[in-house]
Amino acid sequence: MDTNTESRTGSGLPAAPTAWPRALATEAVHAGRDDLAGLGLHAAPIDLSTTYPSHDTRGEAARIDAFAADGALDDGPPVYARLANPTVARFETALARLEGTESAVAFASGMAALTAVLLVRGAAGLRHVVAVRPLYGCSDHLLTAGLLGSEVTWTDPAGIADAIRPDTGLVLVESPANPTLAELDLRAVADACGTVPLLADNTFATPVLQRPVESGARLVLHSATKYLGGHGDVLGGVVACDEEFARQLRQVRFATGGVLHPLAGYLLLRGLSTLPVRVRAASANAAELARRLAADPRVRRVHYPRLGGAMVAFEVHGDPHAVTAGVRLITPAVSLGSVDTLIQHPASISHRVVDPADRRSSGVSESLLRLSAGLEDVEDLWQDLDHALGPGPSASAAAPASASAHAGRGRTAGVVS
Repeated sequence: MDTNTESRTGSGLPAAPTAWPRALATEAVHAGRDDLAGLGLHAAPIDLSTTYPSHDTRGEAARIDAFAADGALDDGPPVYARLANPTVARFETALARLEGTESAVAFASGMAALTAVLLVRGAAGLRHVVAVRPLYGCSDHLLTAGLLGSEVTWTDPAGIADAIRPDTGLVLVESPANPTLAELDLRAVADACGTVPLLADNTFATPVLQRPVESGARLVLHSATKYLGGHGDVLGGVVACDEEFARQLRQVRFATGGVLHPLAGYLLLRGLSTLPVRVRAASANAAELARRLAADPRVRRVHYPRLGGAMVAFEVHGDPHAVTAGVRLITPAVSLGSVDTLIQHPASISHRVVDPADRRSSGVSESLLRLSAGLEDVEDLWQDLDHALGPGPSASAAAPASASAHAGRGRTAGVVS
C-alpha cells in the first residue's frame, strides 16, 4: 500500500495521509499518532472504557446492523469495547502502515489471531489448510489436532499447488520459520497458491526486514507479544490484511471475544516506535553470535537466515539442557523478541506439542537451541554462552568452520562463515 493513502482499522481512526511517502522508521514513530497534535496531546491516550454513552439508540441500532451485515465500522463514536477501542485502533492503524496493508485487526494473542483467520475461512466452508513445516509449535498443534474442525495437508513448498483442493481456504507458512529459521521464497509460494489466500507469519522478521504483502501474501500474522511489543511485558496478536478480510475478522473477534486490552494496545503502539532501532541492533548481535558459534567446535550446526534478524538457532554436540541450565546473563525462557536475550530448547518447550517424528522431519532436533538476541553488549553475551557451552576448546582456539542451516524440504537456508 502506498503510504500516501489512508489505512483504515474500522475503529474510527484513519491514518492521516501525508504529502510524500514516509520511511519505515518515520512511520514507526508517527503512524497511529497523526491526530495527536490536533488534540493538544503528545503521548497517545489510553481509553479504558468498556462502554460508551449514546442517546441516539436508533442510530446505534443502524450502526450495529451495518456491522453485523459486513463488519464495517464507521467513524462514529465507540459503542462497546468488544466492538472497537480507540487505543487499540491506533496500534492497528500503525501496524497496517508498517506492513503496507489497508487494515489490521488486533487480538488478545497471536493464537487468537490465527484462530480468527481459521474461523473466517471455516465459516465459508473452506476448512482445508495447506501448511509448510516448521511452524510455531502451537500453530502446528492447532492445525494437526483439528480443534476448529479444520483439516491440514502438510507439504513441501514445491508441493503447495498440488495440495490445494476446492475446499482449501488457506495456505499457511512462516519465514523465517520457528525454530529452525528456514526461509521460503514467499513470491514463489504466493504464485503456487493461486486464488487461495496466503497467510505468512512474519513474527521473526517483522516489517523491518520484510513485508510479505509485497511478495503476494494476503494475510500477515504477528505474535505481537514478541518484537512488536519488544519488552516481554504484553500479550497480543494482529493480522494485517486488506479491508475486506479485516471486516470478517472483526466480526469473529466481536463474537468470540478475543479482544486486545487497551493497555496492551497502548504498550504495543509504544513498542512500534522503537521497533526498527531494536530489530537492527539485536540483529547485529545475532549475526556476531552466529559467526562465533559457527567457529566453535562445541557447536554442530548454526542456523541463521540470509534475511538477517535477531534469531539464531544452533545444534550442540553436548547436552543442550546443560546449556540452558548454565547461562547466567541470558534468560533461559520461552518467547522471544525482548530487549534482553532469551534461550530455550524447542523440543522441550515451544514445539513440545508437535509429534516427535514431525519435529525431527522438520529439523527440530533434540540438540537444537533457539536464541533470541537482545540489546546487551555482544561480548557479555558471548562470555555467557562460552561458559554455558561447557568444557572443550573455545571458538577462539578453533579454526573457522562453516555452518549450514537445515537444508530440507526444498527450503533455502542461511549460511554463516
